[in-house]
Amino acid sequence: MTVDPLQDIPDIADIHLAHARIRLQIRQTPVVNDPGLDEELGCRLYCKCENLQRTGAFKFRGASNAVLRLEEEGIDGNLATHSSGNHGAALALAANLAGRTAHVVMPDNSSKMKIDAVRSFGGVVHFCEPTHESRKAGLDALAREGMIAVHPYDESSIIAGQGTAALELEQSVPQLEQVITPLGGGGLIGGTVIATRAWGVEVFGVEPAGAADTVLSLERGRIVDDYRPDTIADGLRAIVGQRNFYLVQKHVKQVLTVSDDDIRRAMALFWRKLKMLIEPSSATVIAAVRNHPELFAGKRVGAILSGGNIHPSGWNELTADASTG
Repeated sequence: MTVDPLQDIPDIADIHLAHARIRLQIRQTPVVNDPGLDEELGCRLYCKCENLQRTGAFKFRGASNAVLRLEEEGIDGNLATHSSGNHGAALALAANLAGRTAHVVMPDNSSKMKIDAVRSFGGVVHFCEPTHESRKAGLDALAREGMIAVHPYDESSIIAGQGTAALELEQSVPQLEQVITPLGGGGLIGGTVIATRAWGVEVFGVEPAGAADTVLSLERGRIVDDYRPDTIADGLRAIVGQRNFYLVQKHVKQVLTVSDDDIRRAMALFWRKLKMLIEPSSATVIAAVRNHPELFAGKRVGAILSGGNIHPSGWNELTADASTG
């Protein structure tokens, strides 16, 4: 059944309710600014470090909100979702904290670290082919078995939960002029545009060039759901959700793309300046700001770093030949 994107889209009140609901479970992650990075990028960049969130990614916000809302509504049962890793781990932990079990459909090319994370939080992994259709079919099959399907990004409670990261960013750094987020399925940027509309800031999204389905969808005026992503940013290989695509069309200033080489260089640069390992999906925002001085130079920019779930050996392999110059 086709979902009407105009139905059940959260508003700013939903994001405030989500924050009140999840605040005792999540970490209010720090916002960091580094003068050396600012000099390199030519702007004042304030990084919301969701790589330091529980389970290592912003996804725990939405997952917690979804599970706690089910608890409030008295809806019992185990949960099912599909994920390349971060949402799966987040839902596994949120479900575990509520005495439930999360079943996660994961592409068979998911990183071992992310598979292990899902299992470590009590989740049950079901493998599928690395396509959008296979992920969706796997989730539909689990739902038919009676599990409660929790969509990883195209669901009101998930979008509202993800929007709490931008809410905290604004509270930490007033008078931002721009906010930039990675864009995969779109839950983070969807929540961000709702949370930031009252500030009058420009919101930008970033996709890897090898997973630029939203850019293509914007060009065609409809979601291109048969896209085959090919990028090192595994967290951004999802097809944009219907609600989030609507929000991007209406409220996002521009969706930028960066190459995998740009991502590698940004990962290395962030380590050099802040001594912090971020996964490729997070590094897309650093790469985009660096590539587009015509958009960001001299501005106060908030960047949401989506996650840090990468093993040091994997990080070393990806950045071995990356030059930050």
